[in-house]
Amino acid sequence: MIPNPLVKKLAASQTVLGVAVRQARTVDIARIMKTAGYDFLFIDTEHTPVPADVVSQICQAALGSGIAPIVRTPNLERVHAIHALDSGAQGLVFPHVENADEARHIVDICRYAPVGHRSMAYGLPHVEFASHDPRELMDFVNRETLIAVMLETPQAIERCEEIAAVPGIDILHVGTQDLSAEMGIPGEVGAPAVAQAIARVSRACAAHGKVLGVGGCYEPEFIRRYVTREQARFFVVGSDLGYLLGAARAQAGKVRASLELQG
Repeated sequence: MIPNPLVKKLAASQTVLGVAVRQARTVDIARIMKTAGYDFLFIDTEHTPVPADVVSQICQAALGSGIAPIVRTPNLERVHAIHALDSGAQGLVFPHVENADEARHIVDICRYAPVGHRSMAYGLPHVEFASHDPRELMDFVNRETLIAVMLETPQAIERCEEIAAVPGIDILHVGTQDLSAEMGIPGEVGAPAVAQAIARVSRACAAHGKVLGVGGCYEPEFIRRYVTREQARFFVVGSDLGYLLGAARAQAGKVRASLELQG
């Protein structure tokens, strides 16, 4: 059986860093990002049409590389969750969760009995396709699967306490980009209103034993602030698209500047 490295790190109050996978379609992205120093892949199927078979291949490559495969689903539908989980995901992130009823629905479809009603499947990548006692398998997968819900609207922030109280949810992940847009201050992820919302979610997490995550903040200054002030420990700090574009732009700029100096 392949343990989820994030479970142990978060239990030890360590901060974990992820990278969004939006452009990559080959399995080497897992080893590349592990070598780069990331703790998890954030495979984004909400904003990117990553085919299910590609998600499965990347997840299984990650399992063999020591980097946790975490999939953001396109919505709250059961079929997307089950396909990702049975394909090797060690965690799911659900976007736009607004209330406790939606959080309970998520637990119900993602956790095996007695916690939820996830359908049984054998030959899972998480256990290297080996046969195991059903109860042992269910307990292991329940324990090693992380479930995160994204709070991305003022309405969700208002209900963060009831969402945090739902058993089976591990992480409350504040989506600062969508939240700032919904607040009428798009892109101002460091605004006082956003900081106050994160502080409120932090208190809810502390009261109910959940992990606080913050998304959409890529500047080290903001990340350090939320780690030290709000005890946030789950971050997505960049994307393959951003790194590719940034490095390509920088190299083109350097070469053109050098040619202009010569000419």
